[in-house]
Amino acid sequence: MLDTKWVREHYDEMAEMLASRNNAFPLDRYKELDEERRRTLLAVETLKEKRNSGTKEVGMKKKAGEDTTELQERIRALGEEIKELDAKSAEIQQELDDLALRMPNRPHESVPKGKDENDNIEIRRWGEPRKFDFEPKPHWELGEALGIMDFERGVKLAESRFTVLKGAGARLERGLMNFMLDLHTTEHGFTEVEPPALVNSKTMTGTGQLPKFAEDLYRCAGDDLWLIPTAEVPLTNLHSGETLKESELPKYFCAYTNCFRREAGSYGRDMRGMLRQHQFDKVEMVKLSTPEKSYDELEHMTRCAERILQLLEIPYRVIVLCTGDMGFGAAKTYDIEVWLPWQNTYREISSCSNCEDFQARRMGMKYKPADGGKARFIHTLNGSGLAIGRTLIALMENYQNEDGSISIPKALRPYVGGMEKVSI
Repeated sequence: MLDTKWVREHYDEMAEMLASRNNAFPLDRYKELDEERRRTLLAVETLKEKRNSGTKEVGMKKKAGEDTTELQERIRALGEEIKELDAKSAEIQQELDDLALRMPNRPHESVPKGKDENDNIEIRRWGEPRKFDFEPKPHWELGEALGIMDFERGVKLAESRFTVLKGAGARLERGLMNFMLDLHTTEHGFTEVEPPALVNSKTMTGTGQLPKFAEDLYRCAGDDLWLIPTAEVPLTNLHSGETLKESELPKYFCAYTNCFRREAGSYGRDMRGMLRQHQFDKVEMVKLSTPEKSYDELEHMTRCAERILQLLEIPYRVIVLCTGDMGFGAAKTYDIEVWLPWQNTYREISSCSNCEDFQARRMGMKYKPADGGKARFIHTLNGSGLAIGRTLIALMENYQNEDGSISIPKALRPYVGGMEKVSI
């Protein structure tokens, strides 16, 4: 959520920002409602002053023994008019509040302007893509042949875009989870959390999933509970509604969770294999920071995610997203894209974003500065560290052998019982 006062004073800048983000937010309607609300409030105040003045006059006339019937009737009519305007103001405010929750974040000044992913800018690369002396296979062919991935039974148990991992496939997934969590907690300073996988509407609203992305979420019928699309939601909300001390910041949280997304509107894309699933595993990183340090924290968070791929020796690149490709709540985002040999391209495996105070405003999360000044909104950051299923895909495709077996990176072997290779 943006600062209402800032929006009101910068409508031209807001319109320019929305255009750069390809966002169809109805700014004219928001402006119209905001002006109408202020006119209504002014009218109410004027009527209340008249009513108060009339009430005093009634008292004076009664003391003088004068008839106040007509004056009291006018005061009663003023009360009815005030009541109607209060109701109107409440309706306007409700629509304004709903629109405010649908307004995207402002990009940081360092974010490149652009229309879509073609205008993203590559920052750096790490590692050289492997040159195969045979035709590399996609992960789904490798997984099915090795008996570690079962797509048909995933569909039978649920529907499309659900997968069953078996044997070494399940063990690799679990090993990657522990490998990532150990790295973040022992070397990167994160505190491990096991949050609920179901959260209420207020929690979803705090991080920006509601109301805008309701159609992409799974909701429990009969309860005000939603399956989390990412651990960002519960982790960022841990201190919602609280005012922390500056000395308590920054806070680093990480968690492994199942994540659930309906992927509304994505049908026809990445239908084969595990690249785009309705249920997937992820290790998430979240930071709470002071505004002055949040962009340094973003750089650190991105490096933490990169470190996993470096240890697994899988090539990747880092790009900064342009205004037109950036997520709803982000002020700046780095995407880490991993090399997938079969597709002969880089694909996203992590997004690390600074949301500045956008989420904190929605959830009322502040900190008290050490100098004793006015409480300020906290800056929130989140990033995948990493998406486990996509890491498994990258591992399988980059470490495949001509006979269909898959070698295990040295850094991961202690987490899979010393296993060096998956083979038939």
